[in-house]
Amino acid sequence: MAALDGLPPLRDVISRHGLDARKALGQNFLLDLNLTQKIARTAGSLEDVTVFEVGPGPGGLTRAILALGAKKVIAVERDARCLPALAEVSEHYPGRLEVIEGDALKTDFEALAPEGPIKIIANLPYNVGTQLLVNWLLPRSWPPFWQSLTLLFQKEVGQRIVAREDDNHYGRLGVLCGWRTEAHMAFDIPPQAFTPPPKVTSSVVHLVPREAPLPCDPDKLEKVTHAAFGQRRKMLRQSVKSLGGEALLAKAGIDPARRAETLSVEEFVSLANQI
Repeated sequence: MAALDGLPPLRDVISRHGLDARKALGQNFLLDLNLTQKIARTAGSLEDVTVFEVGPGPGGLTRAILALGAKKVIAVERDARCLPALAEVSEHYPGRLEVIEGDALKTDFEALAPEGPIKIIANLPYNVGTQLLVNWLLPRSWPPFWQSLTLLFQKEVGQRIVAREDDNHYGRLGVLCGWRTEAHMAFDIPPQAFTPPPKVTSSVVHLVPREAPLPCDPDKLEKVTHAAFGQRRKMLRQSVKSLGGEALLAKAGIDPARRAETLSVEEFVSLANQI
């Protein structure tokens, strides 16, 4: 596809720099510039916004974010092979792209955050995406340093993020996301849009932080959800036995015969607050 920003087509960039996607790094490059712009637009206006991106690869989504007017992009890339391609994007947008070579899981995004509004937009590597999301949901203070998260996941993970009680996909991730954010699935992306094509459909998920989530210790909420969903086929009296069992459930006013997937986010918070 022809470039929309005066830069070479992504297929040419990948070929010239020898950027074969590597499974070990969870890489699947998205080459359709119309789709990358659609992802960036899902985040809303980018004017005067600093955007954090993880795993930019050859820079397709990076280019879309910059073309749509982001003040600056701070991109964290683990694969040194991609740095020359990203340097070309930086030259095209002087002073607006900062590339940090490193592991996103070890990066303190909050410490890197400049003044002004911040959004996170990323086609996350499949092997670290969920953990990165959890890290962003549990910053040092709340409201968080970011205004929104617009993230690309395997569709199954996206379904877990937006799931609520009595949904087959509901679990620890749905409770955590439902507690601190309002999350929705924006749109799906078919496998053939990527190089190489993954075996599954992907989904773009958009999350906005709740101004005042119900008061709760994140560590306690994690303990409760880990116990409850760790034995999701069992009644709660058994699955949360290690945390206090029926006595704990009685304090929260929850029937011990219920199962984890029937509890609302509010009930999980209530249960965590009784520990």
